[in-house]
Amino acid sequence: MKFCSHCGSDAVTFSIPEGDDRPRHLCGGCGAIHYINPRVIVGTLPYLGDRVLLCKRAIEPRLGLWTLPAGFMENGETSEQGALRESWEEARANVRVDDLYTVYDIPHINQVYLIYRGELTDTNYGAGPESLEVDLFTEEAIPWDEIAFPIMRETLEHYFRDRRTASYPLHRGIIHRKF
Repeated sequence: MKFCSHCGSDAVTFSIPEGDDRPRHLCGGCGAIHYINPRVIVGTLPYLGDRVLLCKRAIEPRLGLWTLPAGFMENGETSEQGALRESWEEARANVRVDDLYTVYDIPHINQVYLIYRGELTDTNYGAGPESLEVDLFTEEAIPWDEIAFPIMRETLEHYFRDRRTASYPLHRGIIHRKF
């Protein structure tokens, strides 16, 4: 950060504010403390019968690889609203949310993922502007070697394992590895 977003001053330093325990961007002009917090990614694991809906990414990162519909939560929406919006934007999918299914922290990229499990309400889905294609897959047909992100692979693995017992507990974890 080179300039304060509050006053425009170029007197921004990176140091520990009084009473804090970690470095922050501090404005020497107006005194503002700029907190940079993790980003929240929300999405769904849309299913229909024994199949799940995946999107092939039309954007970087991981262009051309498969993922669940998910993206950044917007201000003014709940995590569930954001997950449903992302399902529509990426897969033109109408989903009825069952429950929050996975919560993953990814500290090395400052992200928190909230993935909801939900049933497709119809089969009218298709690629949105951030997807090259969208399709339903059985467990055996999933292109496992082409899954874009570790969090999505782990969520899918949990789902198919849980599906065998028809019990869908909340899964939580930390992803330490990169792609």
